[in-house]
Amino acid sequence: MRYLLLIYTRETDVEPSADEAAASHAAYGAFTREIRERGLLQAGEALTPTSTATTVRVQGGEIVATDGPFAETKEALGGFYLIEARDLDEAIETAAKIPAASVGSIEIRPIWELPAEFAMAAGETGHEVGAAG
Repeated sequence: MRYLLLIYTRETDVEPSADEAAASHAAYGAFTREIRERGLLQAGEALTPTSTATTVRVQGGEIVATDGPFAETKEALGGFYLIEARDLDEAIETAAKIPAASVGSIEIRPIWELPAEFAMAAGETGHEVGAAG
């Protein structure tokens, strides 16, 4: 079954030191290599800060685009991994290894496997996607 692991952490205005950034990149690199080698990784990306977000609504037939996130929160979505796991237990075990799990939270969402004609990113079997490099 496929699961989306959503990474939530606090956003700060303080840039990490070079050593902190290097340690974070190394930790994520090691985690990503592990899940790739285990055959779990299907995709993964980091997101820019919520200050770069645009929220879109359609009101009265008109498109309304607003700078910023949909809502103010203490933790913001910072990235994700899409994995193929045998069950929720394996997804939980994998999510717990994401470096941000110790400072934020990881939300696990099962993918609703739709027929191929409805799954826009799907291939012929209904769930092929490219893996993040």
